[in-house]
Amino acid sequence: MPSIVELLERLTVMEQALARANARIEALEAENAELRRRLGQTPRNSNMPPSSQGLDKPAPTSLRGKSGRRSGGQDGHPGRTLRQVDDPDETVCHEPVACGGCGSALTDAVFAAVTRRQVFEIPQVTARVTEHQLIARRCSCTAVTCASGPAGVDAPVQYGPRLAAIVVYLLVAQFGAQKRVAQTVSDLFGAPISQGSVAALTARAARRLEVDFLAAIRTALAAAQVVHFDETGFRVAGRLHWVHSASTGKYSLLYVHPKRGRDAIDAGGVLPVFTGIAVHDAWAPYDCYPQATHALCCAHLLRELIAAQELDPSATWAGQGIDALLTLKSAADAAVTAGQEHMDPDVLAAGVTSFRHAALVGVKDHAGQDTPIGKKLAALARRMRERIDDYLRFAHDPHRCPFDNNAAEREVRMVKIRQKISGAMRTLTGAEHFCHLRSYLATAAKHGINLYDALIRLASGRPWIPVIS
Repeated sequence: MPSIVELLERLTVMEQALARANARIEALEAENAELRRRLGQTPRNSNMPPSSQGLDKPAPTSLRGKSGRRSGGQDGHPGRTLRQVDDPDETVCHEPVACGGCGSALTDAVFAAVTRRQVFEIPQVTARVTEHQLIARRCSCTAVTCASGPAGVDAPVQYGPRLAAIVVYLLVAQFGAQKRVAQTVSDLFGAPISQGSVAALTARAARRLEVDFLAAIRTALAAAQVVHFDETGFRVAGRLHWVHSASTGKYSLLYVHPKRGRDAIDAGGVLPVFTGIAVHDAWAPYDCYPQATHALCCAHLLRELIAAQELDPSATWAGQGIDALLTLKSAADAAVTAGQEHMDPDVLAAGVTSFRHAALVGVKDHAGQDTPIGKKLAALARRMRERIDDYLRFAHDPHRCPFDNNAAEREVRMVKIRQKISGAMRTLTGAEHFCHLRSYLATAAKHGINLYDALIRLASGRPWIPVIS
């Protein structure tokens, strides 16, 4: 029969094994909760793009209330229906030959009416080759003088600015791959062109933007009152790079960098000298620039609060934060629509108080929680508490400061579309050229400039540069 000492030793061993098992169970439960959290991420409660859910994604939902308006175009919307024009390029008259009743000839019959039918068509387009012959003459003094060619005509054979503009438009504006662009130009215009020529024309156009245009955009953004900032991953030469954007309602700057943080932001040349309102998400490196006034994206915060509700249904503070944000947004939108400088002070005070109370409750409820989910929710509540002014800046200054950072997300979304359609960039230089040209086209579009016209000017060596007021 075992002695008491042996039994105590066995009991100690069993208690130690039980403690290890309990610790292992806690670790596995935490890991399982984290995996379930990741599995439950959707575009509605995270920064995942809508396309990541595939074709079986559920019907979209929105936190916005019903507007009371019917779906589709509203009354007074001009629309884009094909309509007849008053001055057609060509008019073809079709006369009846014989009467449909008695069969008599209608040569001298009285005019009764005319029915107008118009067809919008593109004429047959083919590449037109122009030969410039530079004549040389020998003077009586024996000197030979050769005529000068037109500006831009400096090679034995080359592509003209319109064809070059079409190539760049298809490649950069419509995100075609080089091979498809070459095939399209050959099929539509009968102009033989190789993938190498497509790349060369694009690179030449992008290099013409590297000095004056990009400098003008950076100057305009640095002097703006409000600028949106964002970044997104971009595959370049088989490695992860980052495309950064800085934009306003009139100017767009995109550039690629191997890093995501402060080194990359400094390379953009905007935020380091910017003193206005910088709108961005809560990515920490943006906060390294204290000379700017920071406004955090509330759309990101709404998604985080939705995720908090799903992770912890007892976290009522998250729902309170959502309600406070949406109430303040509705009041801010109403003030802007009514032309008021500020929203109702009572509504503002109540909304700010409700938001702050939600943050304080969240901090209290999740204080000391060691699980990954508990730590995540505690960090979210602390951020809301500590940066309440940055989150609610839109409510205090509704005319200047936006509720979200959607403007910046629209800029970088084009990069993701390019990558999805035509794949990653093979070289960093190619990625830089793509960003130069996207900056040019986006800025031109914001100024109402036809993109094809802007590209013709660029291909001619005279890029459009906005006038900075």
